[in-house]
Amino acid sequence: MTSINPGRRRAARGVVIVAPLLLAGCAGTDRTSRADTPQEGFEYRAARTAQPSTAPAGRIEVAEFFWFGCPHCNAMEPAIEAWAKRLPADVSFRKVHVGLSERQQVHQRLFWTLESMGRSQALTPQVFRAIHVDARELATREQCADFVASRGVDRAAFLAAFDSPAVTDAMARANDFARAMGIEGVPSIAVAGKWLTSPGMAGSYASALSVADTLIARERAARGG
Repeated sequence: MTSINPGRRRAARGVVIVAPLLLAGCAGTDRTSRADTPQEGFEYRAARTAQPSTAPAGRIEVAEFFWFGCPHCNAMEPAIEAWAKRLPADVSFRKVHVGLSERQQVHQRLFWTLESMGRSQALTPQVFRAIHVDARELATREQCADFVASRGVDRAAFLAAFDSPAVTDAMARANDFARAMGIEGVPSIAVAGKWLTSPGMAGSYASALSVADTLIARERAARGG
């Protein structure tokens, strides 16, 4: 099992780690972040391997790595969705569901299926609620199909997409992206494929978003914006 670098400032207690792709919930609420002057190696760090952007030309890509089953991703969801809506026009935000274990892969496949159908933005909050409030596991293909059908999604079309090579490829790209960035837990935020921050590094959900704002401004300045 890979562990979080002990040389960093400590994240909050209660971190759960799943190796080798780490899907850790980082509560990160018991220390003060200096988000106004974040330091590399503490509030954020460089990507393990810088990644090319998938955003339209001229826009800064911001990606949130998450897992539907993560309680900390669920807790952060309202804040990050409100934050994403306020991002400047030169920023392109996307959610990247990662997963490795069988249960995580079912959730991951659910997300990328909804993404392929153009329904992820509308249904992501409902999936979080189903899992974390209504205690619906959504741990199987059939459970996922039943759930989305109850939300107005054509069941047959969903199952066809769920089993498709395109969704399998999207899952693999998401995991490759996460590994290349070197994420150590979710939720985590990547900026411009170059930097990574998280509540565990920054100290809280709000501080992680503030650090991301700083990194976005840094990238804009580097581009001469």
